[in-house]
Amino acid sequence: MKWVKWCLLLVLLLSGCDGGSQQSKSTTIPADEVSVVTDYDSSIQPTATKPIVLGFSQLGSESTWREANTTSIKEAAKEANITLIMTNAEQDQKKQFEAIRSFIRRDVDIIAIAPVVQTGWEGILKEARAADIPVIIIDRSLHVNDSSLYVTFIGSNFYEEGVKASKYMIDRMRHQPGKIRIAELQGTVSSTPSINRGLGFRQMLKAHPRFQITQSKPGNFTQSGGKQAMQEFLRQPRKDWPQVLFAHNDDMAIGAIEAIQEVGLKPGSDIIIISVDGTRRAFEQMVQGHINAVVECNPLLGPLVMQAAKEIMAGRTLPKRMITPEDIFTQELAARELENRKY
Repeated sequence: MKWVKWCLLLVLLLSGCDGGSQQSKSTTIPADEVSVVTDYDSSIQPTATKPIVLGFSQLGSESTWREANTTSIKEAAKEANITLIMTNAEQDQKKQFEAIRSFIRRDVDIIAIAPVVQTGWEGILKEARAADIPVIIIDRSLHVNDSSLYVTFIGSNFYEEGVKASKYMIDRMRHQPGKIRIAELQGTVSSTPSINRGLGFRQMLKAHPRFQITQSKPGNFTQSGGKQAMQEFLRQPRKDWPQVLFAHNDDMAIGAIEAIQEVGLKPGSDIIIISVDGTRRAFEQMVQGHINAVVECNPLLGPLVMQAAKEIMAGRTLPKRMITPEDIFTQELAARELENRKY
């Protein structure tokens, strides 16, 4: 198979964003159908003379990450001369179904979906296939019995993000004696990042039984949700307060910081905080010492999505999974990296 110019096959992964055999999934993607994307070629153009029309169903605007993701899609579409029809589902899968059906009625060339949750997509994807409209899945993966219902997935390996967070915590707390109490702020229930970040984080704890998740609540990836859940954690007797907080995204971590400060504790010191996303606001919190580490999750998927649309329209073959390379940043690196944050 000839890979497209802008995909560099760095590693052969056993799975994509779903993170491997530890996670439940309906289909298995062969290792040779997974690429780690490092660049794209803006010179490639579709064979059609008229602009591509892309219908994009965004799942919401719940976080700083999501806002950056939306902006990236809009800017990349404009730069690529692709006509973008975008809808905001406001965290409602039914609204996504309505949007996709509207795209089908308008006979768009490509449909892109950032799914609210993993399940329930088989029927609507069959409708898109019946209309002969190819589908790209971005950011969050989905579970279907027939993976041919979509062309490719572009996004992060959420499972590996959870693993990175857990490894950092285990190393950071290695000299702390006794049981380590961990509080977890989950994202939207049944969403891919929430499920897989949690799975990856827990996988590492199996070899370290003194690290125990003693409290876990969904905060829906919002700052207010994170604060409310943390307030509930801290209503428990002081002896049960967590020593570590793992937040599935930066917005929830920032909300939790507010709750921690309200009870007179020092976030980042009295409670070690690890988050996922890598937003500028989180880096600012790290510089202040409130967050100890952030696992990167890149929202700037727009150029890759537009290039994938061009490739599809040109009749080229894409890998089934395209995973963006990401890193983890600690307090020691925060000040130096702050200015590099584009979102």
